[in-house]
Amino acid sequence: MSACWDSDGTKIYTGSADKQGKAWDLQSDQAVQFAQHDQPIKSVHYVPALNMICTASWDKTLKFWAKNQLTSGTPAGTVQLSERIYAMDVRDEVAVVACADRNIHVFDLRNPSAPVNTHQSPLRHQIRTVALFSDNKGYAIGSIEGRVQIYHISDADKHLNFAFKCHRDSNTQDIYAVNAIVFHRLGTFATAGSDGTFNFWDKDAKTRLKNFPKMSNSITAVDFNHTGDVFGYAVGCDWSKGYDQQNRVGEAVWLHAVQESEVKPKAR
Repeated sequence: MSACWDSDGTKIYTGSADKQGKAWDLQSDQAVQFAQHDQPIKSVHYVPALNMICTASWDKTLKFWAKNQLTSGTPAGTVQLSERIYAMDVRDEVAVVACADRNIHVFDLRNPSAPVNTHQSPLRHQIRTVALFSDNKGYAIGSIEGRVQIYHISDADKHLNFAFKCHRDSNTQDIYAVNAIVFHRLGTFATAGSDGTFNFWDKDAKTRLKNFPKMSNSITAVDFNHTGDVFGYAVGCDWSKGYDQQNRVGEAVWLHAVQESEVKPKAR
């Protein structure tokens, strides 16, 4: 359900529906279990500044695992939350966690025993994805109702918060889930949805920078590479239309060479 790189590129950490977190060593091709939850692990992130891995689960807990003690089977810390964790993002020492009750929690991972900020999502429906700004001053929330909320952490910036509609078909009035959001290092961001499309946006200018052709199936995951000149997106089943209607063909991972003009913020 989730995977992330180690900072040195030699390992991949995974979180799965079997409730286990594993460290996959690419040189030896061996995978070792390091995490255990009571329910599937929805998200896993490596935190280089603290040399630890963070796992988030449907068992309503965040767990932290010291990289130098991965074989111990004992978390360095556990945080109990009120509901299942549906989405999480981590950048530097900040984590934002979205739960099934639509509560959003912000953590300072240097002291993660309690969130430093909590609020309920202004979006009325289930949260599918959350992503921190590239400067960690806020985050974007995507929901199943084809809507994105831009939210700033500081009270002084709350007047900049806004929501907008996306991943909707104006001809049929169909509404699609926002499956993934990711920010570019320049501060712009991409959204991808069950409609099989992805778009690049400028939150400060409140405008869409570019829309891309529709794929044959839902887009389930996206990311920019570390330099921001390659955009990867996975096309496949997200079960948004139910078992009978889901298109279970055409699963693939694609790469798009990013042009600077596509992600450069608008002049203001």
